Amino acid sequence: MEMLSRFWASDFAYTFRCSPVAVVSFVVVALLMLAALFAPLIAPFNPFDPGSLNLMNGFSKPMTPNQFTGDSFWLGTDDQGRDVFSTILYGMRISLFVGLMAVAFAMVLGITLGLIAGYVGGWTETIIMRVADVQLTFPAILVAMLIFGVAKGVTPVEYRDQMAIWVLIIAIGLSDWVQFARVVRGATLVEKNKEYVQAARLIGRKPGAIMLRHILPNVLSPVLVIATISLALAIIAEATLSFLGVGAPPTQPSLGTLIRIGQGFLFSGEWWILLFPAVTLLVLALAVNLLGDWLRDALNPKLR
Repeated sequence: MEMLSRFWASDFAYTFRCSPVAVVSFVVVALLMLAALFAPLIAPFNPFDPGSLNLMNGFSKPMTPNQFTGDSFWLGTDDQGRDVFSTILYGMRISLFVGLMAVAFAMVLGITLGLIAGYVGGWTETIIMRVADVQLTFPAILVAMLIFGVAKGVTPVEYRDQMAIWVLIIAIGLSDWVQFARVVRGATLVEKNKEYVQAARLIGRKPGAIMLRHILPNVLSPVLVIATISLALAIIAEATLSFLGVGAPPTQPSLGTLIRIGQGFLFSGEWWILLFPAVTLLVLALAVNLLGDWLRDALNPKLR
């Protein structure tokens, strides 16, 4: 309790409390993540259990009893009779899982390469940063599509659906590590010339220990900001890939897959199949992005 009280009285918490945008964004992100985490408990139906579906409930309008069965659904149903509200909760689980894991993978890879490039220098730094510069010349979504296509091509056919989510995570992560590496390299170049690093060298600490125990804790502030903003971009990248049909498989649909399905019924009058997943994706990405913007300002010493 003492630690919690100390944190609540800190400048960081005070800045958070004084920012309505940060508070609202945090509440929205927390609610959506909890809703996704506890989807099996919150969702009225399991939309991907064929035994629970009734085709007669197909194309039910939101909050309107179905003309054949009399059943009513909060956000309506799709062409298969699946409750849209339930599909959004389950689809959001996939989107958040892919986004979080992709950012974690990109962060670990980028921090590792950035520390090595900044601390070791020489040809090692040149090779790592030239690869990063080349990758930056291509849009991240195209890099992710290329990596996803290559990885899916080498995966045996019988395992493609099972491995599709993990391949998607690797594809998005490999397309997003450059930002972490560049920031960590720049911070490492500054930190490695300071007295505490030189003292660690003098007492015989190995380079790996110096990078992990001395330099890394001092370069994490900008990394956390990038990770928060990258989460919104990773969620959008996953939705884009799934919308294009090269992301999550139909057996594990994400928000992007639901939007792609709903787009096919938009002009036939079933607008709710597209609208509600799209609004959910928009709110989630916007809230995470606004939270990242606040975190960037809160951790920037020049703005204090």
